[in-house]
Amino acid sequence: MIVIPSINAETFEEVKEKIKLVEPYVPPAGGWVHLDISDGTFSKTVTWHEPSDLLSLETSLNMEAHLMINNIEEKIDNWLVTQVKRIFFHLGACNDPDFVIEKIKNAGKEPGIAISPDESWTKAVHFKGKVNNFQILGVAPGPAGQKTEEETFTRIRELKNICGSCIIEADGGMNINVAKRAKEAGADIIVAATAIFNGNIKKNIEELKCI
Repeated sequence: MIVIPSINAETFEEVKEKIKLVEPYVPPAGGWVHLDISDGTFSKTVTWHEPSDLLSLETSLNMEAHLMINNIEEKIDNWLVTQVKRIFFHLGACNDPDFVIEKIKNAGKEPGIAISPDESWTKAVHFKGKVNNFQILGVAPGPAGQKTEEETFTRIRELKNICGSCIIEADGGMNINVAKRAKEAGADIIVAATAIFNGNIKKNIEELKCI
């Protein structure tokens, strides 16, 4: 199973520290790290969210960002000049998803749609010809360590049935048992924070890969 460590941090120093912790255990060729970005507008939680900091970051890993930010049309340009290669955004956080998708594509990056438990996954399906990456959140956008909602697995299964070629990332509460169920439902990638950083990072990543 493809496993992407998720960085949910309050400061950029913590972001850098966590990336360094997982770098030895994520393949440098094709390996990814996931950045949770929240400025307090879309989610009550506030994480580090200053894109200009990334310009000085050196890492062997590819980066994807999950933007939990309202009015994304006004802020997307700041992320497009960074090393981030894949950008997830919420349909409920923008007025013109097509504009955002085209902006991301024109910058040579991959657009993705993130779907939280209170958002309709069927609306996201309308963009399947324009977007190939979908992130199904099993928890409300915000802090790490939440329990996955049961409906998550149904959402993954139904989205995969409609869009079999799409890449689905399952994110939120992804311990071993939850990750196994997400994989069985059709998830292609597991995104995990607490399940990786709590304890032995190498062992945790390997166990998730082997589900």
